[in-house]
Amino acid sequence: MSFSSDVKEELSRQVPGARHCQIAETAAIISFCGHVKINAQDRFSIRIQTENVWVARKFFTLLQKTFKIETEIAVRRGNNQKKTRTYVIAVLDHEETIRILQAAKLLNSDLEIEENLSLKHNVIVQKNCCRRAFLRGAFLAAGSISDPHRFYHYEVVCATPHKAEQLKELICGFDIDAKIVQRKKYYVVYVKEGSQIVSLLGLMEANVSLMELENVRILKEMRNSVNRKVNCEAANINKTVNAAVKQIEDITYIKDSVGFSELSESLGEIAQLRLQYPEATLKELGLMLNPSVGKSGVNHRLRKLSRIAEELRGNKEENYYD
Repeated sequence: MSFSSDVKEELSRQVPGARHCQIAETAAIISFCGHVKINAQDRFSIRIQTENVWVARKFFTLLQKTFKIETEIAVRRGNNQKKTRTYVIAVLDHEETIRILQAAKLLNSDLEIEENLSLKHNVIVQKNCCRRAFLRGAFLAAGSISDPHRFYHYEVVCATPHKAEQLKELICGFDIDAKIVQRKKYYVVYVKEGSQIVSLLGLMEANVSLMELENVRILKEMRNSVNRKVNCEAANINKTVNAAVKQIEDITYIKDSVGFSELSESLGEIAQLRLQYPEATLKELGLMLNPSVGKSGVNHRLRKLSRIAEELRGNKEENYYD
């Protein structure tokens, strides 16, 4: 199974203890993957259709525990090559449907369908625990999470911009930076930052998946840290090697042009050591001198030798004894 399926399986087993939270989660599932039908006789029914068995099982469990409604899960097999299974749960009884919709605040007193999920005006999501339950239901019904080994991406697909804005407001209420993008005829609420997706998993109580994602994040950060250090060291080594090659070229040019006898004792000594130990660091060269010299002192002498070589290449006359 995918990581997203693992998360949904875990969430399907999380049944809130409080009835108000159970209702909030039920409301989310109906809102994001449910259909309310009204027949010619003004009789209401609810139908949930999903390809994810964990969503079907969760809705079935919520109906049973919250409303004491017994229903069945119908399974349909698609005609495509993959023979995709679709799970359908239907509440056909008018009175039971009305009871569910009114409890979920999806039906007003005039028996009109409405979805006001405002934090200020809807009791379904006023409590912090109920908001978490609603987010859990929304993700189960229409959400997905990418494989964290590849990249970090959490999203919930919404049918209307109004639903997307409401869901974004709920997520942002937990200090998580959710955004909305339109994808064809749908509106997608998404989060891309790894640590914030971890927070979302915690809010939804997917603690096992949370730990798995955290482990992946830690390994990624360690790997990235090691790669940065290796790249930095490699860059420093390349810089050191290139500098040493240039120094040897300059010293060799001085030796072939005028010889070391024209150099001061300190410059001649460092020139000999650099030719003798081409792979030595500045610190190592400094320790070979008598008396020893620090890195800055060695670097100063080598830079002076480079200037002398450049002046010789430009056929400039100079006194090299200093």
